[in-house]
Amino acid sequence: MKFNLIDRIEHLSDDRIVGVKYVSLAEEYLADHFPTFPVLPGVMMLEALTQAAGWLLHHRTAFRCTMAVLKEARNVRYGTFVAPGGALRVDVELNKVTETGATFNANGTVNDANAVQARLEIAYFNLADKQPGLAEIDRRLAEHNRHRWAVLRAQSGSQSGAEAEARPAEVTL
Repeated sequence: MKFNLIDRIEHLSDDRIVGVKYVSLAEEYLADHFPTFPVLPGVMMLEALTQAAGWLLHHRTAFRCTMAVLKEARNVRYGTFVAPGGALRVDVELNKVTETGATFNANGTVNDANAVQARLEIAYFNLADKQPGLAEIDRRLAEHNRHRWAVLRAQSGSQSGAEAEARPAEVTL
């Protein structure tokens, strides 16, 4: 994934994650969306909800699988814009665990105004489940995901010293 769209975690439990995406004028996609009225694109808002749901799955399963991808988005509705200087607060709640992942109720707000809401289905799997030769890539992805999670948790002020020490210094994919 090119963009990390969760900058901070405000709440985390086994059934719910609340995170924040801060929007800066320096983000490259704002130059084209829209040149005279820059706003966070709707697809990026949906991606922020999807990434939060993926992090919740990783947290619940202790990173059992490497891939958490959007399988389906239903009832997607957009409201207010998210402009530079603003923050999208995403609130994702587990609805149902399925055989291949889970479904979530998700919404994003800006200053308590609805920006996006959706019901998401996330597929959760390892690449090697379908192609055993990809087990090494799964291993590297798992390490990479754990590293990104440690950085995100540290930025959120919710990481213990032991977790920080266990974090790898650098991950190469």
